[in-house]
Amino acid sequence: MNRLQQLFQHKKKDILSIYYTAGYPNLPDTLKIAEALEKSGADFLEIGFPYSDPVADGPIIQASSKQSLDQGMTLQVLFDQLKDLRKTITIPILLMGYVNPVLQYGVDNFCKACKEVGVDGCIIPDLPMYEYEEMYRTCFEENGISNIFLVTPQTSEERIRKIDGLSNAFIYLLSSAATTGKNLDVSTAARMYFTRIQAMNLNNPLMIGFGISDKQTFDSANEYASGAIIGSAFVKALSAEGEIEENISAFMKQFR
Repeated sequence: MNRLQQLFQHKKKDILSIYYTAGYPNLPDTLKIAEALEKSGADFLEIGFPYSDPVADGPIIQASSKQSLDQGMTLQVLFDQLKDLRKTITIPILLMGYVNPVLQYGVDNFCKACKEVGVDGCIIPDLPMYEYEEMYRTCFEENGISNIFLVTPQTSEERIRKIDGLSNAFIYLLSSAATTGKNLDVSTAARMYFTRIQAMNLNNPLMIGFGISDKQTFDSANEYASGAIIGSAFVKALSAEGEIEENISAFMKQFR
């Protein structure tokens, strides 16, 4: 059982996950940000490895990815930065990004590197489910890496059941099919969508992402899931003037 699975076994509600882009705002900041987030009360982290064509990301995360890439971030640089991760970080860590860099790195090499540095899971939104099941699942599971699938309002019940069967940590419930950075819209349609998923009584817990930006939207998401994921709002906070650790502490105080 990895750290991520242990977290969801012992904590059922109010789980806070933070996404940020590796190597942003400055290339060496990746581990420093993780340490500050754990200190400030984050339950687990999603570290994004940037890609040149981030189709699902809104402008804030796109800009952070470009800056990170321009500064020299690659998967190998990220793994080098994370080699001492578990000397200071105890909470679960996921890597999130697009499949192309993973394929270039080699899926076997990627999974082994994740295990070596202490990464617990991955979110690769454009990795087809059938490819994961037929080609990569064994590699992920042998290295103790949880693969996280995404569900949108348009996802069929059949596919959601299939995702639930392939998952062993949590399911990432997108608040909408839009790009990241939009505010959470808890409209009648959104509530019906969240309630419909709740009523399926899935085996895996749910985390809601896309549009969670403050205490109000975080609390709204918690009505329907085990917790929520904050990305664009946090990345924006990282770009503010001042010391990174102070900016992180100030941002996190609204939640913890």
